[in-house]
Parts: sequence; C-alpha cells; structure tokens
Amino acid sequence: MGRWAAILAGGSGTRFWPLSTPRQPKQFLPLAGDRPLLVDAVDRLAGVIDAERILVVTGRSLADETRRLLPQLAPDHVLGEPRAASTAPALAWATAIARARDPQATVLSLHADWWVGDTGAFQDTARRALACAASHDALVTVGIVPTRPDVGYGYIEPGTELEPGVRRVARFTEKPDADRARALVAAGALWNSGMFAWTAQRFFAETVAHAPEIAPHLDRLVANDIAGFFAAVTPVAVDVSHFERSDHVIVLPGAFPWDDVGTWAALSRVRTTDTNDNVIVGPAVLHEASGSVVWTDGDPVVIDGVRDLVVVRANGRILVTTRDRASQLKHLLERVPPAVREIP
Repeated sequence: MGRWAAILAGGSGTRFWPLSTPRQPKQFLPLAGDRPLLVDAVDRLAGVIDAERILVVTGRSLADETRRLLPQLAPDHVLGEPRAASTAPALAWATAIARARDPQATVLSLHADWWVGDTGAFQDTARRALACAASHDALVTVGIVPTRPDVGYGYIEPGTELEPGVRRVARFTEKPDADRARALVAAGALWNSGMFAWTAQRFFAETVAHAPEIAPHLDRLVANDIAGFFAAVTPVAVDVSHFERSDHVIVLPGAFPWDDVGTWAALSRVRTTDTNDNVIVGPAVLHEASGSVVWTDGDPVVIDGVRDLVVVRANGRILVTTRDRASQLKHLLERVPPAVREIP
C-alpha cells in the first residue's frame, strides 16, 4: 500500500495584496521565510512520501510556475485544473490518479500555503494519519491542538476513542464567535487544519455515497476526460462533501506548531520579530513603533509612533491597514477601483 500526497495549490492572490497577485498567489511567496511556501510544503514530505508519489493540484494558469518551482516532480504530477471547482473535485482527480497507478494507495491531502514549526512532529503525524486511514478504513482529519481561541478557524469536536489519540468525530463547528471558540478550546476541540488522509478505495466509496455533486461524473475521470469532469461537477469543498456527511470519519491531534498564514497579521506568528514585536521585511526604519508588519519590495519605508499596523509597499501599490482589519482585505479589494486593485 503506497503513500501518496495531494497538495492543493490554487489561489486567487487576494489575501496578501499588493504583494500577491493572481499570477503570484501566496503559495509562490516567501511569506514565512526565505523560500516560497509551496517549496517548503513539498520538501516537508521528504522521508514520508517519495517525490514520484506527490501530486500538486493548481490552476491551469499557475501550472508552469508550479513546475518551475518544483523541478523534483515529474511535469505530469502538476495537475492544472481547467476550472476552479473547490477542493473535492480537485482531490477526486488526484486520488483517481493515485488509484490508477496504485490500487491500494493511501493519500495524504495538504495545502501548499501552510507554515509548520516542527517538521519532525508534522511527519510523525502524517505517517500516523496515513496508517489510521488504512487500519480503520476511514477518512482521517488531523486536528491541530489550539494555542488560542481563534475565530478564524473551524473546529473539530472529538467523540468516542478508538485507540489512544484517535477518536471518531462528534461534530464540526465552522468559524465560531469568540465566546464559542473559548468554550470549544476549553472542551478539547481541535482546529480543522484541512490535513486529511484516506485510502483511495474509501474516498471513492464515500464519494458515491455522499457526494452527488461529483459521483455521477466519476466515469469521466476513469476515461481521463478531465475537462468534461470539471465542466460537469458542482463546486464543493471536501470538508462538506465527505467529512461532514460521512459516518466513517476519525480525528487525530496534530501537536505541532501550525498556521495557515491567512492574513498579513499572521506573519507576526510565523516570522522572527524585533524587540518591539515588529515584523520587518525589506528596507524599513521603525521609530517608536510596535506590533506592526512592514513589508517593502525595494523602496525604504519609515514608520513612526504607531502600533499594530500593516504597511506593505509592493508592485507599485501601498497598503496601510491595521492588524485587526487585515482579515478583511478581500472585502476591501471588492471596493477598490479596478485600476488600483489590478496589478499589471
């Protein structure tokens, strides 16, 4: 039974505007260190899954750049979606490829844009998730042990224990309010990371049983009619189509530092800060400033007497907001004139 990985690497390039663009979404950017997040995501699997069994699903327009960043992967292991249809169709495609090449495949599903602070602990968790997918014949979700009651994440409430550290899922709770998040953390709930594992056999059994958005079109995947498959499916997230609907779902904890690097404010958690809790990338001078994120791609930036700001100078645009409001960047961009929002 071979181990495979399916890495989701799409993205619209809005979360880290103006540094990110549709052609350079966040997985291509060195947000957490010196290398693109995507490169770190693949290298993190070394010793767990061989490069010849790693598949990366991305948008068709991003496929060439993805191949350039990942020369260790065979070109046909970078899968360019003809249409964005959320995560379930993308993972069905990747899992179908793994099954065609290895009928006993187990698949680890990951996102390309995470930061992980302990590679060894991550790898141990990945191995156990893959093993549990086979031994329990179940869909496995890895729940991150929370470090704070974050309202930006969904939560997994564990249920009956099957073996030490492995439980059935009692329920999923989508992004709660602050009071509910605190209660969930106190009760032992885990963050829903989006790190999953399954056998190809179980994944497609659950697809047929619970995913009408996809199941009627699986014959197109078997026939390698990828364009027809993506044209026919209804977009749906795998969290909904499989994990929320199936009775064959178990959870194990991921006790390693993890962040989905979802906003500019997240850089304060994943990058080294100065003595005043500032993140500084590029030529910048900060005077009596604290708790801020400053990123400039060339021109010097001077910040004086402020706190908890995000200041970004990139691609001929300047963004100034607060760390709290950084999570609303997508909504802000909907109100920015196209001539400013769109970066040539």
